[in-house]
Amino acid sequence: MTPFENATVIITGAGSGIGRQLTIQAAAKGAQVIATDINEDALAETARLAGDNVDTQPLDVSDALAIRLFAEDTLPTLDDRRLILVNNAGVALGSGPFSETELDDFEWLLSINLWGVIRMTKAFLPYLIMQNEGHIVNVSSVFGLAGVMNQSAYCTAKFGVRGFTDTLRMELLDTNIGVTCVHPGGIKTNIASNARIGKSGFVTKAMHKESAASFEKAARTTADEAARQIWEGVRRNKARVLIGADARQIDWVTRMFPTGYVRMIHDQMEKAFSPGV
Repeated sequence: MTPFENATVIITGAGSGIGRQLTIQAAAKGAQVIATDINEDALAETARLAGDNVDTQPLDVSDALAIRLFAEDTLPTLDDRRLILVNNAGVALGSGPFSETELDDFEWLLSINLWGVIRMTKAFLPYLIMQNEGHIVNVSSVFGLAGVMNQSAYCTAKFGVRGFTDTLRMELLDTNIGVTCVHPGGIKTNIASNARIGKSGFVTKAMHKESAASFEKAARTTADEAARQIWEGVRRNKARVLIGADARQIDWVTRMFPTGYVRMIHDQMEKAFSPGV
């Protein structure tokens, strides 16, 4: 039995990037997909590209009430089908160091990247437990493996996703519910270019544009390939999926040098972004 036989797949952040490719690939393999995103136009484009087997639902994962209502509407339609929940929705923030990051911006990012994962899981976990089957996929990041300067909010959220997912896996160890944490490295998506510029004004539009260009240059893995690896991880019931050579390298460095990696990554970043280098 493949992961998609008699399965409904719910994907957040399906309007672009990895979420769009996850939707397209799952639908192509015969799953019934419920694709959600806050951007309705992008969501419609995903549905067009995916073709059959896709229903769309606008959803803001930072809105607790919207998630509750979405779950109330969706659960009765599952008809005892196997559920695969993919908590993929995420945003980025360009604000500089924590000292220059407004708490409003910090909370905004956490409400999507961390609380969105927690609330969606809370809403659908009772169904998974009742069925005693299915799968939860939570998308963290390489920034959930290593803390990186100027990314305090993002790292906080992604480390939180990692810890939350590890805890779920332990609690569900004696069930037939799979739990996978995904740590993508640089993926060719629009997350960097669409990052919110912090309210403090420390990061300018020019700085944001330069940072997005650097990310685009460094990103090696396509969203299509990332989605393929995630679905393969679900098929194999892997606890952790590292996507990209950069993710595997950072994972190794943090294992070998659990505190020393801070200086190593700091020095690499200082060199990479120094003028004239």
